[in-house]
Amino acid sequence: MVCQTPIDQIKRITENQHDNPFEILGSHVLEDQDHHKRWVVRAFLPNADAVWVINPEARRQHPMQSVHHPHFFECEVEADELAMNYLLKIKEGEHERVIHDPYAFKTPLLTDYDIYLFGEGNHHRIYEKMGAHPVEVDGVAGVYFSVWAPNARNVSIIGDFNQWDGRKHQMRRLNGGVWDLFIPELTAGTTYKYEIKNPAGHLYYKSDPYGFQQEVRPNTASVVNDLEYTWGDDDWLEARRHQDPQQEPISVYEVHLGSWLHASADQPPEPGEVVRVSQKPEGRFLTYRELAHTLVPYAKELGYTHIEVLPVAEHPYDGSWGYQVAGHYAPTSRFGTPQDFMYFVDQCHQQGLGVIVDWVPGHFPKDSHGLACFDGSHLYEHADPRKGEHKGWGTLVFNYSRREVSNFLIANALFWFDKYHIDGIRVDAVASMLYLDYDRKDGEWVPNRFGGNENLEVVDFLRQLNYLIFGYYPGVLSIAEESTAWPNVSRPTYIGGLGFNLKWNMGWMHDMLDYFSTDPLYRRYHQNHITFSIWYAFSENFMLALSHDEVVHGKGNLYQKMPGDEWQKLANLRALYGYMYTHPGKKTLFMGMEFGQTSEWNCWLDLDWGLLNQIPHQQLKQFIGDLNALYKSQPALYTDDFSAAGFEWIDCNDADNSVVSFIRQAKDSPDFLVTVCNFTPTPLFDYWVGVPEPGHYQELINSDAEIYGGSDTGNFGGKDTQPWPENPRWPHALSLTLPPLGVLVLKLS
Repeated sequence: MVCQTPIDQIKRITENQHDNPFEILGSHVLEDQDHHKRWVVRAFLPNADAVWVINPEARRQHPMQSVHHPHFFECEVEADELAMNYLLKIKEGEHERVIHDPYAFKTPLLTDYDIYLFGEGNHHRIYEKMGAHPVEVDGVAGVYFSVWAPNARNVSIIGDFNQWDGRKHQMRRLNGGVWDLFIPELTAGTTYKYEIKNPAGHLYYKSDPYGFQQEVRPNTASVVNDLEYTWGDDDWLEARRHQDPQQEPISVYEVHLGSWLHASADQPPEPGEVVRVSQKPEGRFLTYRELAHTLVPYAKELGYTHIEVLPVAEHPYDGSWGYQVAGHYAPTSRFGTPQDFMYFVDQCHQQGLGVIVDWVPGHFPKDSHGLACFDGSHLYEHADPRKGEHKGWGTLVFNYSRREVSNFLIANALFWFDKYHIDGIRVDAVASMLYLDYDRKDGEWVPNRFGGNENLEVVDFLRQLNYLIFGYYPGVLSIAEESTAWPNVSRPTYIGGLGFNLKWNMGWMHDMLDYFSTDPLYRRYHQNHITFSIWYAFSENFMLALSHDEVVHGKGNLYQKMPGDEWQKLANLRALYGYMYTHPGKKTLFMGMEFGQTSEWNCWLDLDWGLLNQIPHQQLKQFIGDLNALYKSQPALYTDDFSAAGFEWIDCNDADNSVVSFIRQAKDSPDFLVTVCNFTPTPLFDYWVGVPEPGHYQELINSDAEIYGGSDTGNFGGKDTQPWPENPRWPHALSLTLPPLGVLVLKLS
């Protein structure tokens, strides 16, 4: 006897138009007038010629019959003859296989509370429910899938396991526009996508927004990954919890992993080995694990405290920085698996290095497999192009006012701290998020409800983001790349700030590069470029960054910006770095700047490591290493970066000589340092510099020292003070020899 299933229901299943296949497929109890209970089991199995229901406990099998469609099968079974985890035996041509029925597992792993929190925008670990998760349900191992697509007519999971046929694993619509399905026997490593139909029946093939791994480009399918890894950084994480990074030295080596170094396709590099891809046309990307044994020792040798990696989230194009993210929860597979990236972070921590990840919540690309028009509607982006598109970048803007979208992004930031143990994020292009008229002409943007150009939804989003980051992960960094005068970017949310704990000082960077690209003969007319930053240095918690943005798009590298011959170029670089490390603010330096890369960044090549065969570039690298060592050893250079108490000008008015001198004061300590900078190639003799206290001042570093490639002009390691009664502000002074294009750092012995 066969239960007569309504034809219209069968048609909806066979034509893949049903939004809840569990209503029809799987096992369903039947009860007759005598209260006799039986079960009906239904299955839609394209390509199947015959199907049997198997009770593995009773070792019985029941043939199913096709009903109204050659591949729609059903049969009735007595109540005591159907096991909870029954099996289906399927005959397809000459082949037979036995599977668990996905539609036998009816209870969603996503609870109503999960969906409620997600809809409210407050499910901070929604990535533990959305996406693809290897789990065990009722003793059966498989993968649980869930995706948010509220405007879809129906959604299926497709992959190699079902020949990319959307009819075979149709998902169920839950509340809130979330779809789910548990597929037994799938494992980590399975590739998959979502096949999504909009109400008009148009198909979209999408990778998983919450997918933890993607295929290696140009393929775009998601890959199931359990994110299992055994960490060895407990001591690091515990120590981080008790740190105040604002009073710690932070010196960041900014790296684009794809162009730092390549390796031979058939010969991985030894730790520390340098290989130029231009010398090896077959060069390939280093893996995360190889980078752990090359990049990490290199950064540690140079004395950096952190490595900052340009976006490691999956992105389509090798020749980019990585800022057009197409897989927000997936480290790019160019360099290996998620576990490989975990290994990289773990090794950084075990070697005493923090890890900062560039994070991109401001926009996303239009690639067809990504978030754009995800369920056939403008789901993640604004429908109005005046709000939803960055025409200059060719990308789309997130709709932050939609709570599920802001939840997606905030949970994503927390995800990198949670699953990958990172120590900070640098949030890209914050200015583009804050201003509704950013890079838009009149008529191309929509004012806020008060008529202004501030994006109020973004303000709320950033405040919530930073509040949660520091609540969950004390001691980490949240750094804003924000290029305008928006107030209180790095102030706490409870006083109206955006809540970041650091902000890139873009004004300082522009002033410095303008100044140092000027011929020293004319620098006397631009003294304000050196001094102006102190007027606002304590309005935010600033990080001084000489970043990737300054070495591309025809700008040349820093070396190329410096005037003069080779000696003067390198001396100017040393003077710039010396001033940077003694100026208030944390530090970031892009890869290649540490040894004076002489050409603009090229995405397809390594850094020009061959320059390190030349002594002057070796000497510049040594200078950076010694600067980092000095910086970390002197609390005066880092404990009070963000208040006027940590800095005082000695003399900032000697424009004729292009000289500045100042004091850095340690917090809650009498320790202080004196820095004197001569930004011309003319040495100055018997140059008097006032100091707070009498005594002998040791020369801790001289950027013109012979070991750094300088002329070795200096003060023989230190100087004693002399009385200076005619100067009431500085009754004691040092008579110094100021080296050409040199920076001196002195300390009272």
